[in-house]
Amino acid sequence: MSRGEKDASEKYEVATLAGGCFWCLDEVFDKIEGVIETKVGYAGGFKENPTYEEVCSGTTGHLEAIQIKFDPTVLSYKEVLLIFFMNIDPRDPEGQFTDRGPQYRTAIFYHNEEQRYIAEETKKYIEKLFGYVATEIRPFVNFYPAEEYHQKYFKKNPIRYCLYKFFSGRENFVKNIWGDKIFFRLKQHPKYKRPSDDQIKKILTPLQYYVTQEGGTEPPFENEYWNNKAPGIYVDVVSGEPLFSSLDKFDSGTGWPSFTKPLEPDNIIYKVDTSYGMIRIEVRSRYANSHLGHVFDDGPPPTGLRYCINSAALRFIPLENLEKEGYGEYVKLFEERKK
Repeated sequence: MSRGEKDASEKYEVATLAGGCFWCLDEVFDKIEGVIETKVGYAGGFKENPTYEEVCSGTTGHLEAIQIKFDPTVLSYKEVLLIFFMNIDPRDPEGQFTDRGPQYRTAIFYHNEEQRYIAEETKKYIEKLFGYVATEIRPFVNFYPAEEYHQKYFKKNPIRYCLYKFFSGRENFVKNIWGDKIFFRLKQHPKYKRPSDDQIKKILTPLQYYVTQEGGTEPPFENEYWNNKAPGIYVDVVSGEPLFSSLDKFDSGTGWPSFTKPLEPDNIIYKVDTSYGMIRIEVRSRYANSHLGHVFDDGPPPTGLRYCINSAALRFIPLENLEKEGYGEYVKLFEERKK
């Protein structure tokens, strides 16, 4: 998209930002209300269609970047920039965290004069907080999408991504500076919503509350679904958002329901869990924010993943009930498997 060019729909705007590893900014903006689409790629260099290896060599002039299509009636450009600054170390002129080199420097590529002005004003505000900001403000010149395996990497490779983000130092830096505060509205779903805390206490059993709200774990082999072989889907016990399918369920021998992949990847979020002296990847539901369990890399093909989930966090809907309970779109998955 050329400088100043509007999205074809005319109602959306585009922001191009470089903040070190582009996987991390992709994860952040993917869940913000008002963001329509994100792509990771390479911006600001002189070589056309560079490869990842060429950019990493530092010889193309490109920075790892993200291009964000957003709805300005929901999310302003200034808010986009504030989210950006909240997820980088703006003081670092040589890269970001463990990623060093010119391709990991931070920059705002403005698409028009209005964006330039907002970028300069926002940078002044951030400078008051940090004292010094190395992030450049540069005119947009080009953006080349990265290879497909980089797009939504945080969803395709959740374990590797979470461990990278944690050990790179980015996760702890952001937490230490900003805490657990959320300043911007996360994407909501018109159907699957988290009830109030008081309602949750009323609708859940003590075990369900312990697991989903307090991060607890139920006993193995003594839970409702560990040996359930009936066809159907598993939804969040709090919100009803679809999470897993019996088509991807397998016997892991652990005594908990185990799956090779989520039914709806967008309904799953991942966090590093360092409790009990271990490093694990916690699995939570996106809209209810329920603790579900953990994901491990010792599962069967095709993913090699094992989503080890607490029955208490789930509600099972049998295949024959999908239509009447409002999940009719998933019936075709079982019909296709029969073919």
